[in-house]
Amino acid sequence: MTAPLLQAEIDIDAPVSRVWSLIADLGNMPRWSPQCRLMKALGEVRPGTRTINLNRRNRLFWPTTSTITEFIPERKLAFRVNANNTVWSYELEPTATGTRVVETRHAENGVKAVSNMTVNAVMGGVQSFERELVAGMNMSLARIKAAAEG
Repeated sequence: MTAPLLQAEIDIDAPVSRVWSLIADLGNMPRWSPQCRLMKALGEVRPGTRTINLNRRNRLFWPTTSTITEFIPERKLAFRVNANNTVWSYELEPTATGTRVVETRHAENGVKAVSNMTVNAVMGGVQSFERELVAGMNMSLARIKAAAEG
């Protein structure tokens, strides 16, 4: 059974504008995510823009496409992965010392059955894969923090 919500957050000692510039540049996604190897926008990044993505887990590579669902400068970037209907988002909030970033994977309407079957067959099952996704979110946020503060 797919969890409806996976989430991680981090506080970064850098202004929202600096953090946003790192997150909003989709070409940076492979720098942050341990699974993403490519995220390329097909046009200007705004709601409705499609992206081509390449993911990797160990020796397994798989392409996906996604659609930007929200792009609110210095506040929120969200995209829907078309293969499984999950929505990934980065929300930024100013804090007294910088920026809080919350990364979320939303699957409130579940994940497409074919996606769950693939995860169960090839990736060790949905629960272990989702634990891996949360670990990856924490790693991504730590890498964004290091870049923003460095």
